[in-house]
Amino acid sequence: MTSAKSHLQPPTSPPGSAAAPALNTAESPAPAHHGSTSSADTAPYYLRGTPMNLRFNRLVGWLARRGVSLAGAAELSVRGRRSGQMQRVPVNPHRHADGQYLVSARGHSQWVRNMRAAGGGELRVGRKVRAFTAVELPDEEKLPVVRTYLKRWGWQVNEYFQGVTADSSDEEILAAAPDHPVFRIEIRN
Repeated sequence: MTSAKSHLQPPTSPPGSAAAPALNTAESPAPAHHGSTSSADTAPYYLRGTPMNLRFNRLVGWLARRGVSLAGAAELSVRGRRSGQMQRVPVNPHRHADGQYLVSARGHSQWVRNMRAAGGGELRVGRKVRAFTAVELPDEEKLPVVRTYLKRWGWQVNEYFQGVTADSSDEEILAAAPDHPVFRIEIRN
C-alpha cells in the first residue's frame, strides 16, 4: 500500500495509452498527473484509459444502451458545456447510505466538467432512462462514499486511484479525494 504522500506522485502512462476516447464522449486527452487545482501551473488530475480500457468502455456503453447492465453499470448522458450536444460515457452509479452517487475514478474528466456546468443528466439502461440533478460533494464529505465505492468497484477502478484502496487509511483516502470528483444525484423520474 502506498502512503498518502506517494499518492501525489505523477502516475506513469504505458506507451500508446493516448488512444481515441470511448463512445462519443468529450474525453479529450489531458496530462495524466496528480495535482492541486489551485495552482496555476498544475492541471487537475486526469488519468487516460489504456486502449483496452477504452474498448471495454465502448462495450459496456453499447450493452447498457441495449438493456444489459454489467455489474450495475449504466450509460451517463450529460450535455456538453461547449457543444450543447449530449455526451455519453459508461459509469458505475454507486449507492451509499440513503443516496446515489457518481464517482469519477479517472479524475477531472470531460464528463465531470460537463456535469458541473449542466447540473444533471440522464442514466440509461436499455429503454429505462432516469433523469437526475447532481450536486458535487466537497472533498471533506467524500470519505465514506469513496471507501464504499472502492469496496464495490475496486476490482475495476483501483488502477485509477494510484494505490489507494477500500482498505486504505482515512488520511490516504482524504488525500486522494481532490483527484476524484463525487456527485450526489437525485433521480427526477
